[in-house]
Amino acid sequence: MIIQIFVLLCIGWFLSWLISNVDANFKALGKDISFEFLFIPAGYDINQYLIDYNNRDSHLRAGIVGLLNTGLVAVFGIILATILGVTLGIIRLSKNWLASRIAYWYIEFTRNVPILLHILLWHGIIINTLPHSKNAINIADISFLSNRGFYIPKPLTENGIELVYLLLVIGIIFSVLFFKHAKKKQDLTGLQLPVFWINLSVIISLPVIGFFVSGLPISLEIPVLKGFNFKGGMHMSPELAALTFALGIYTAAFIAEIVRAGILAVDKGQREAAESIGLKPSKVMKLVILPQARRVIIPPLTSQYLNLTKNSSLAIAIGYMDLVATLGGISLNQTGREMETMVIVMLIYLSVSLSISAFMNWYNNKVKLVGR
Repeated sequence: MIIQIFVLLCIGWFLSWLISNVDANFKALGKDISFEFLFIPAGYDINQYLIDYNNRDSHLRAGIVGLLNTGLVAVFGIILATILGVTLGIIRLSKNWLASRIAYWYIEFTRNVPILLHILLWHGIIINTLPHSKNAINIADISFLSNRGFYIPKPLTENGIELVYLLLVIGIIFSVLFFKHAKKKQDLTGLQLPVFWINLSVIISLPVIGFFVSGLPISLEIPVLKGFNFKGGMHMSPELAALTFALGIYTAAFIAEIVRAGILAVDKGQREAAESIGLKPSKVMKLVILPQARRVIIPPLTSQYLNLTKNSSLAIAIGYMDLVATLGGISLNQTGREMETMVIVMLIYLSVSLSISAFMNWYNNKVKLVGR
């Protein structure tokens, strides 16, 4: 107890000294700590945003736009990395020599090249290989792909859309309840119900029925070429695409090795027992191996999700306006509030990381073995 109290006193003294030192340096420079800059006009444009924004909005709104852009990359990157990583991890253990070697070479090459080079490589590929806006790849006269980005129709809601939303919510609730019912039935009887296809059909069909019943309350805003670029519709910038691909593909290499280690941690007798009762290899992997392997996979997988989210801060290298580029970059340079902006950025990344960790720890507790 004496040692612990002494350590806590030392930590408290160090933090106190650090804060007083910062305060003394700021006074010597004639500066104070203030967050009033958040409410003055930002004065700069952002090339990708999920909420309405223009350069007359405040630095606070610019920071929110940057945070949403960071979240967008993180979500898409995690989905891509998980799907690709799990697939590669399984292929890595395949009895097919060629497939196993290709997965091995991919993993070794990808994870031994710095992530920044991956980002620059994908950005260069997209910018230099796709055509200019006037020669954009036309997809059914409603979507267009060029080196300025990917433009798709934007749905515009009208009166009556509430019924579509209501039926969508009902479909989701039904899917959750049906999933629990199917799992309980499988545990009791061993009977497997086509949960995925039934839930998918319900989630799609109910809103579609509501769409026609309420009189087609959704119209589409088609992107149109005006001048040197497209106007209208929804826009996915090349920077967003490059960053998502780079982060997803890079992180997938690490996830693949985690999945491989998790599968190898399952005793081979489990596979042999499953095969002995006539289960196909795909069923063995889905129903026997992966459910047991995920208890080993999830803890290190959490670290990879955190790494991907934090690596998104490298977006500034290709001009993607994320949290670091907006609040921690342009806003910092314009206002001179380096301490305030860095504290905000650090606290936001800390909060996001802790949220991801909390969710993954909750899921880990749901699937862990329960002692009897």
